[in-house]
Amino acid sequence: MQSSRLFPRFLTTQSQQGYLGRIWPALAARSVWLVGTGLFGLFAIVLAAIQFSTPDLAGNDGYYHIKLAQVMGQQGLRPVFTWLPLTILSADAFYDHHFLYHVLLIPFTFGDLRLGAKWASVILPAAAFLAGWWLLRSRRVPFAAIWSLGFVAVSEAFLYRMSMPRVQSASLLMLFLILYAAFSRRYRWLAGLGFLYVWLYDAFPLIVLVVGAYTAARWLFERQFDVRPLAYAGLGVGLGLVINPYFPDNLVFIYHHLAPKLTGATATSVGNEWYPYRTWTLVENSGVALGAFLAGVLALGLSNRRMNTSTATLFFISVLFGAMLFKSRRFVEYFPAFALLFCAAAWQPILQEWLQLGSWRKWAIPAILTALLLPAVWFNVGQAQASLQKSKPYQQYAAASAWLQANTPAGSRVFQTDWDDFTRLYFYNTHNTYTLGLDPTYMQLDDPALYDLWVNITRGKVDNPAQTISQTFGSEYIITDLKHTAFLDVAEADPHLEELYRDEYAVILRVTQGGWSME
Repeated sequence: MQSSRLFPRFLTTQSQQGYLGRIWPALAARSVWLVGTGLFGLFAIVLAAIQFSTPDLAGNDGYYHIKLAQVMGQQGLRPVFTWLPLTILSADAFYDHHFLYHVLLIPFTFGDLRLGAKWASVILPAAAFLAGWWLLRSRRVPFAAIWSLGFVAVSEAFLYRMSMPRVQSASLLMLFLILYAAFSRRYRWLAGLGFLYVWLYDAFPLIVLVVGAYTAARWLFERQFDVRPLAYAGLGVGLGLVINPYFPDNLVFIYHHLAPKLTGATATSVGNEWYPYRTWTLVENSGVALGAFLAGVLALGLSNRRMNTSTATLFFISVLFGAMLFKSRRFVEYFPAFALLFCAAAWQPILQEWLQLGSWRKWAIPAILTALLLPAVWFNVGQAQASLQKSKPYQQYAAASAWLQANTPAGSRVFQTDWDDFTRLYFYNTHNTYTLGLDPTYMQLDDPALYDLWVNITRGKVDNPAQTISQTFGSEYIITDLKHTAFLDVAEADPHLEELYRDEYAVILRVTQGGWSME
């Protein structure tokens, strides 16, 4: 029996070898658990350092997500959604396109919702990064644990997006699991993962991109055109769409939500995330990710081995997400992660050859990798903290919402002058309903003329707007921030609008009855 490679030389008797042969798998499994636990803890510490560098939440949508999760926990997983009646998310057509994500958030709603949203934005991306480590380890990439530290080094914008209380971290986790199932030839898993992805997030078409890249790589590098991965993934997606608590409204919503953005069919401003970065801005916030991709390409040229299927798959996915990133900045939540995985996979054969040349390389190579990563970690974490600290104060609209809840009838509609104010208003006040929110196209798709009228009113282009707000929008109360000066000037000149409340963030107005009906 060969012992010197597995056990110390002084443990060479047959009985000793037999004993260690029995316990070795258990010891190895324990070491994997220890490394995994340590990495998860390290990821969580770094993400918490970013998250709790400010009391505010990153972005706007997180306020809506954590509040809806609380409502689902209190009223059932499919509550009646009454808060946006003038949009395609009205009560009779509502589709929760982040359903499973909201279910995952429910455990974080028992207590302070803001802190719950923050902890969810630590735990979920940490789990995604851990899945990335597991994916590298399953491919036998040397020093997979050190490579995985790159997730907090590749891009400041990536870290910022991962720190949002939004679904993208869970989506990245899902893509890693999908790749693991494909690489390990567990194709039947793809049906279940595809089903869950549909329930998680309406970005589920990404599964076709990932599995399609794997299928193409097998065809090119193994000369095997196997459609089973695509078939199982497609089956899961199809079942997830049909066996769905919101069927068939989910199909209508998906079409309305995605088609205008993918085709550029709308000129409506839909939020910065749908527009591309300036080229140099991308270099500044994701330079390490771009460098990792180029380093991976360099490794392909240096290696004496033919590129394998998994490396080719990660290369294709990185290229695809890179192209999508040049179209829309929101894909910065995917490209840096896959650029890192591709780089690690591309250097795998070279590192394996170097490790065979001498024992000193076993500590020199990880030392060099760590030395390269740590400065990038320090820089990008600091930049992500700075970006998060620019978030709007979480107290915005808190006092104004409390006033509305205390002084207006239940269910009364509030006319707001910014569509993205809805998330904070909803977070603090589910007592009222609102004109529009989450995405301006949701009203535009439901009633284009009504949306255009809303835009003109909020820009101060409609004189004496009280009657229109009351009769056309069904709103007696109006909330606006102090930056809408054109609207405030028009409102001040309207004899049928009176100011009821003002603080440092907001003004609340009320329509007074004139020579027309308030009904």
